Amino acid sequence: MSARADRAAARAADLDEARDERYANPFAPPDETEAAAEARPRSLFGEILDWMLAPLLLLWPMSLAVTYLVAKSIANGPFDRALETDAYVLARQIHPVNGVAELTLPDSTRDFLRTDNVDSVFYQVLGTRGELVAGERDMPLPHEDDRPQPGLVAFRDDMLRGNDIRVAYTTVEFPQTPGAEPVLVQVAETLDKRSQLANDIIKGVILPQFVILPLAILLVWFGLSRGLAPLHALQAHIRARRPDDLSPLEARRAPPEIEPLVTSFNDLLTRLEQNMELQKRFIADAAHQMKTPLAGLRTQAELALRQDASEEVHRSLEQIATSSEHAARLVTQLLALARAENRMSGQIFTPVEVTEVARNAVRDWVQAALAKQMDLGYEAPDEPVEVEGNPVMLREMLSNLIDNAIRYTPAGGRITVRVRHDAAARLVHLEVEDTGLGIPVAERARVLERFYRILGREGDGSGLGLAIVREIATMHGGELTIEDNVYQTSPRLAGTLVRVSLHVLERGRTYPNAT
Repeated sequence: MSARADRAAARAADLDEARDERYANPFAPPDETEAAAEARPRSLFGEILDWMLAPLLLLWPMSLAVTYLVAKSIANGPFDRALETDAYVLARQIHPVNGVAELTLPDSTRDFLRTDNVDSVFYQVLGTRGELVAGERDMPLPHEDDRPQPGLVAFRDDMLRGNDIRVAYTTVEFPQTPGAEPVLVQVAETLDKRSQLANDIIKGVILPQFVILPLAILLVWFGLSRGLAPLHALQAHIRARRPDDLSPLEARRAPPEIEPLVTSFNDLLTRLEQNMELQKRFIADAAHQMKTPLAGLRTQAELALRQDASEEVHRSLEQIATSSEHAARLVTQLLALARAENRMSGQIFTPVEVTEVARNAVRDWVQAALAKQMDLGYEAPDEPVEVEGNPVMLREMLSNLIDNAIRYTPAGGRITVRVRHDAAARLVHLEVEDTGLGIPVAERARVLERFYRILGREGDGSGLGLAIVREIATMHGGELTIEDNVYQTSPRLAGTLVRVSLHVLERGRTYPNAT
């Protein structure tokens, strides 16, 4: 049973330590293993762009191939018609002489068939017995089944002497010579002019595409940007809202595709507002319910001390009064820390005169400083300095700094609360310096954690003061720094200077959190 309880206690301690580390730095980046485990979703803009451009880039080579085939078909048309005409002309010049085919071709026509500036032209005439009547002997012959009817011209692609050629061929029949085979007439030419024309057509089509394709990509990009503009407008609208503004968004002004998202977000805002109201009510009730019995306990202990009792009873009563005072202070600090951490709890930011807040905070701690024979001083500029913030929280922040200085400074020390206005940087520095033991450099990050106290230091603090100061400073957009007291003169003590730097309120400037 004891071992089980020890294991449970150890597990609870580990959970508390992990929770404290998370609260100590809530804005720390997640662990690399956790980031690697969770796959980051792709951008909606990039996803749509990929699905639009990928088919476009895939279809572009296919369109080039189709364009090439169409260009070849277009280029073959006029040249095939010219070959067909030559085949008809050549066929008309064939006449039967004693049952034998003869070609009566004038020399001018023969030269015309052979003359071409680019391509080579060939022709062949085979007689009724397959003998060569005229033309090239080595021209390839068509298949017997592919020979056209007399008067019709057919085309085919073939090879001659290692060159690609286009052949137009027809047949001529001699009805006066029964049993004779039809005469075969072939006219061919190389494909240089056809290829050149096809290339010109392809260039005429492709070159504009090199301009149109980037333009299409830019238009797609622009269209997507315009299409996603309502999302960016919604994002800007949400970012411009005040932290305490939990009013619902106007769903009817959103595009139909994201209207369900806006409606769900409004439902979340409603639930968040309800939870925050419950939390604020709980904080108020807890403050009342916890402070009242602690104050009564302290009062009863002080009344009992006035009665005659033994020395041991007096010591116990003094301890009860001191403990109840510390408990009341701890409750006050815990509630202040809860309010500071709950930055969305509807804190109203208004222009605050810093010197007045600091003066009132110093006035609250004069009696406590005199009780320890300390010199509590206050320095401030003559002109008023304003910041945007919550006066109650700023006063609580200074009260915690002064309280820490009084608790950890030996009796007879000196504490100075200072307000410095840095006009060049547009900052106001709230400083509390003491002549105490100081905070080592290695401990300055740890003392900002909740419930952390430097070992071996005397004092009855709870370890919450600087954590509250950091939260309130962060809530006001300020910066907290801890340094040594440069004005310390005692060789035995280091002294501490705690500085909170806030932005000065600029007149004429609009602040999103200001009422």
